[in-house]
Amino acid sequence: MLKKSVISLAMASLFGLAFISFQNPSNTCPVYGKITDSKSTESIPFATVGLYIHDTVRVVSTTTDVNGEYCFKNVPNGTYKLIVNYVGYQQKVLTGITVTASSNKKVDVVMSGGAKLKAVEMVMADEISLAPATMDCKVVMSESYSVSGARINANGKMATGYTADFNTEEYSKINDNEFKDTHHDPLSTFSIDVDKASYSNVRRFITQGSLPPADAVRVEEMINYFQYNYPQPEGKEPFSITTEYSECPWNKAHNLIHIGIQGKEVKLDKMPPNNLVFLVDVSGSMNEPSKLPLLKSGLQLLVQQMREEDKVAIVVYAGNAGLVLPSTSGAHKDRILDALEQLQAGGSTAGGAGILLAYKTAKENFLPNGNNRVILATDGDFNVGVSSDGELTRLIEQKREDGIFLSVLGVGTGNYKDSKMVQLADKGNGNYNYLDNILEAKKVLVKEMGGTLLTIAKDVKIQIEFNPDKVKAYRLVGYEKRMLNNRDFNDDKKDAGELGSGHTVTAMYEIIPAGSEEVVSSVDPLKYQQPEKVSHPFTNDVMTIKFRYKEPKESVSKLITKVLTDQKTSFASASENCRFSCAVAEFGMLLHESKFKGDASFTNVITLAKSSKGKDDEGYRAEFVKLVETAEMMVKPDRMVQK
Repeated sequence: MLKKSVISLAMASLFGLAFISFQNPSNTCPVYGKITDSKSTESIPFATVGLYIHDTVRVVSTTTDVNGEYCFKNVPNGTYKLIVNYVGYQQKVLTGITVTASSNKKVDVVMSGGAKLKAVEMVMADEISLAPATMDCKVVMSESYSVSGARINANGKMATGYTADFNTEEYSKINDNEFKDTHHDPLSTFSIDVDKASYSNVRRFITQGSLPPADAVRVEEMINYFQYNYPQPEGKEPFSITTEYSECPWNKAHNLIHIGIQGKEVKLDKMPPNNLVFLVDVSGSMNEPSKLPLLKSGLQLLVQQMREEDKVAIVVYAGNAGLVLPSTSGAHKDRILDALEQLQAGGSTAGGAGILLAYKTAKENFLPNGNNRVILATDGDFNVGVSSDGELTRLIEQKREDGIFLSVLGVGTGNYKDSKMVQLADKGNGNYNYLDNILEAKKVLVKEMGGTLLTIAKDVKIQIEFNPDKVKAYRLVGYEKRMLNNRDFNDDKKDAGELGSGHTVTAMYEIIPAGSEEVVSSVDPLKYQQPEKVSHPFTNDVMTIKFRYKEPKESVSKLITKVLTDQKTSFASASENCRFSCAVAEFGMLLHESKFKGDASFTNVITLAKSSKGKDDEGYRAEFVKLVETAEMMVKPDRMVQK
């Protein structure tokens, strides 16, 4: 009966594995090891590793962590084939992996490049089809496979184009910010954005073998996915502000202004108590390994960090909404973990009813001096009750006035509703992350828990006034969905972004310097308004930066002002923070097919990222380089032209 037990294990474990510590793997992992590159000997993070029987039936699968390591825990006795895939590498197959109750196998794998897109075929073709218990299981093969919006046929060929038959994911259209003439539009106003979902979603597309849709690429979220070593704030302000002025790396005729914000880090033992409500989508659309099982594993990681003074309730919704766990102290982790483990998917999606019940539960257990937050975990596919974007956002806007914030965890592929998730997190005074694997869940819910849960400043707005004597025109890179009217800056009723504990926020302006012959689109000269030429003492100012923010429980904003003077440096002399964030911005512009990408190329991105990688303890920057290298091999001439 080995087949039956093997299939049960596969369905229970696939993509739902908890994160394993590799400090002592021989005691916990029957099969474990490390995946490395044959030439560089560097580790390969996020490679797909699977154990198979009968050549084609996958028993269990996982992905390597940021150190290239993998571990399988509960593997039945038997002899297996181990298969490793990663786009851009030749598939590696090792046979004769024998597992017994008394043995542990350390299986290190060295991979060679050169496979291009062929590796994707095996990754997508090894899904298990469950037959009745009395029958053998088999692998279902077909001529083509849907890979998050791109089709890959049995020969490994990719066809671009996103068809409704294979993909119903939704993304809001993004139009690049244009250059603004400083004489006519000297002010630029926007809300900060600490969401990071776009980067991990883009990573999901690329590691599954396809380029992302252009509108899935939000450049500011790509940049802000990474932590930067800006100085911690001093004094009473909850954040520090760092500025740099240098040459623009993708357009040598332009300059670049780099702005870095560092939120004050609050240690875990100093954080106020948490009143959390997990609002979990258990509808039928969540019945996939990369959805509900992954969410359960991620939320279980968060529960392990809870203290006695913290409280967790669990609300679920499918055809209806229900409270499956009343507010429970973090001292009773077993109760919370058991409730999560029992969740199963099925039914329609009454998201509106679930949100109402979650807020009601949070309000009933409100902590006046604590952090009150609903964590919505879903693929965003609402279709029963309140479901339109307008209805949902109005509902969220009403509920945030009670002092309860909303964070969103997105999962899944194929029917993912990114456009809806962005709006909900924005209107709910929270943040938005996309979980493409268990390591991302660990990053968001464990390593960055303070920033995810604790808001230290809300309604943070930035307004720049450019000096026309120094700047002919300017363009904000990214933040297209965060632009504000200039009059909104002083309006304390106007909602803006939130900053969490330890969060960094990076923004950059591409500048056309004064005196440039470059033509900038503008309005015709005015006939009746003849502005006087006014001399002023600010001839060395490039711009003045103004920041407004509110304390989390306050309704009146505070103002910080900072001046950037004309002390431009070469780009080579810019900080690692500036140079690495520019590499990410270039990559985002290439994927978004931005008309402002200038001289950006994958080669330049890779070179720049490698030279500015700096301290990379978690391996995220090294992973970024591999992601760019993988994307480079997927680019087709009719989609994107490399310089």
